Formats: sequence, structure tokens, C-alpha cells
Amino acid sequence: MNSLRNFALALSLFSIVMVVSCTQSTDHTQDTAATAPLSDSAIIKRGEYLVGILGCQDCHSPKKMGPQGPEVIAELHLSGYPADRPIGKNVPDALKNGWMLFGGDGTSSIGPWGMSFAANLTSDPTGIGTWSYEQFKIALTQGKSKGIATARPLLPPMPWPNYINMADEDMKAVFAYLKSTKPVSNVVPAPIAPDKLQ
Repeated sequence: MNSLRNFALALSLFSIVMVVSCTQSTDHTQDTAATAPLSDSAIIKRGEYLVGILGCQDCHSPKKMGPQGPEVIAELHLSGYPADRPIGKNVPDALKNGWMLFGGDGTSSIGPWGMSFAANLTSDPTGIGTWSYEQFKIALTQGKSKGIATARPLLPPMPWPNYINMADEDMKAVFAYLKSTKPVSNVVPAPIAPDKLQ
């Protein structure tokens, strides 16, 4: 009877050791996979995903009307307010009554700050093609135009305060994706001060 009990106890202990051993081995494999560095293409893919869910194209991509409403013009994706587009007229009464106004495709807006235009985020030199990562980080975390610490503040509706605590690897992925985009030459107009609005 004792030998049967000892055998059962030994079998139970062996089973526990095996389960713990297998679990630790699996966890170790998962930890290694989780910490393995991503390839450049995987980083760019991650950046594309983040740009999509952050809604960057909502303001930074020109659009045309389609069957479901405004649709991004594929060849102008992330190129900002089109330089060749006439600037829309202000509606002073709307502003006096507390409204902010958006252009028809969201690439321009008017508010108490004046009129602002969505920047070109493509890899072209007229976009962020010549920017360093440090400039990009300054723009997104300090709200500075062109990513220059002494430049004017980024104007609404750019939600740069939302990005202050963005994980560095996510910000780097977004930057890598934007630097990989098709370059679109487009010099976005300078903002218009409130007293200069027509």
C-alpha cells in the first residue's frame, strides 16, 4: 500500500514539474518573441496602422466627394491643403457666435486663431522629407511648427497635446511610415492671422 502511495505521490510531483517546466519554456519563448526587434518593413507597417487609427488623413489628406461622402484622393494622400486651391471665404458671423469652420475636405479651418492649413506630411522636401526624427518629435510633443523649438506654435485643430505621451517606438514607427510615403510636392499656404481674415 505504501509503495502504491509513494508511486502516486511521485507521479503527481513529476506531473507538476512537467507542467511548470512547459509553462516556463512557453513563457520564455513568448518573451523572446515580444522583445525581438522589428524589421524596417514591420516598423513602417506599424506606422501605417497608427497613422490610420490616429485619423491623420482626416485633416492632412485632400478629398473628393464619392458615393459614401468625402473620399481621400489617393495620389494626394497626406499632402495637406492643396496649394493651388483658392482659399475659402470667412464667415465672420459664425465666428462671432462661437463657431469654428472647416473647409469642405477638412484640410483648412478657421477659428479664433485665424485660418490654418493642414501640413504636407509626405516624404517630399515640401513635406517632412528633410526632417529629422528629433524635429518630428518636437512638432508632436511640443507643438512647434516644422519641429523647430523656437518656431511658432502649431495651430488648431492639430491635436498635438494628444501625442505628448506617445511611446517612442510608436512615434518612430509613424515617422518611418511618413518618410516612406510617395512624395507629393505641395507648399501649403502660411496661416492667416485673425485680423487678416477676409
